[in-house]
Amino acid sequence: MSAHSASPADGPFDLDEPWTLHPQVAVRPERFGGLLYHFGTRKLSFVKDPTLLAVVRSLADAPDARAACRTAGVADAVTPRYQRALAASRMITPRCSPLPGERTPAQETRR
Repeated sequence: MSAHSASPADGPFDLDEPWTLHPQVAVRPERFGGLLYHFGTRKLSFVKDPTLLAVVRSLADAPDARAACRTAGVADAVTPRYQRALAASRMITPRCSPLPGERTPAQETRR
């Protein structure tokens, strides 16, 4: 998926791309997992899997979604399940700006 797509639901979800919570989304942890509220669309999503919530919350700090899954303790064997859940979300968006110290693909090709 291109890093310039509007949301993961617009096409195949690439775990090796950088993602983040949409800037208009707030997270509220709950005993069952958490709630995600999108102030722009006024959509409320229930996240019933605490591990998935950990993945979503770590997306902004991880170099890509695969790393966020690993940071949350998701085993490689079950990563496709989390990939499908992230792909269905309208609460996350591609992260176009690199993390501090991270090189962009354009910088890598100029080496």
